[in-house]
Amino acid sequence: MSRHVTLYHASPSRSSGVLTLLEALAADYSLKLLDLKGGDNLAPDYLAVNPMGKVPAVLHGDALVTEQPAIYQYLAELYPEAGLAPAVGDATRGPFLRWLAFYGACFEPAMIDKAVKREPVPRGMSPYVDADTVLQVVEDQLARGPYFLGERLSAVDFLWGSALGWMVGFGLVQPGPATAAYIARMAAHPAVARAREIEAGLTAA
Repeated sequence: MSRHVTLYHASPSRSSGVLTLLEALAADYSLKLLDLKGGDNLAPDYLAVNPMGKVPAVLHGDALVTEQPAIYQYLAELYPEAGLAPAVGDATRGPFLRWLAFYGACFEPAMIDKAVKREPVPRGMSPYVDADTVLQVVEDQLARGPYFLGERLSAVDFLWGSALGWMVGFGLVQPGPATAAYIARMAAHPAVARAREIEAGLTAA
């Protein structure tokens, strides 16, 4: 089966990180461009792809994948030769899945709370407690090594590197020293520069 994938992409958006991952994987891919300001994501043909009207979404053959943690895992496992997804049985497989899940279940909702200045719900009702707790968990993890899996770079880092960079840019995160160093480290990855060049070309066009 072909490994070619189509990324439903809008620039700049959450799909920018997936574009970076595709470059890091040296993947065979094409882009289906959406104009969010023009409402392309709310048109019936795209709502048939993702009823939430959100990007990114990835199509591989008949397999349609939405939700960022699932997309990053799926793509990294589709291109195992890139080494960005620990195999089943690898000691880092559990942490790999943990940090993908933590992103979607804890980081994103906590950052939305922070952005809209919403008070945290009681601790016993929340899977993530509050934004400060989430960010401290991230800082503590990154203080242990250069990447979320310690010395090993993985697809997790392309998800988190992109997201944390955005949050700092929006002023929502004032990173601790380990997180700040991590953001800079990921921003310097060659795949980031290649993805930015692609997006600059799309903007110019």
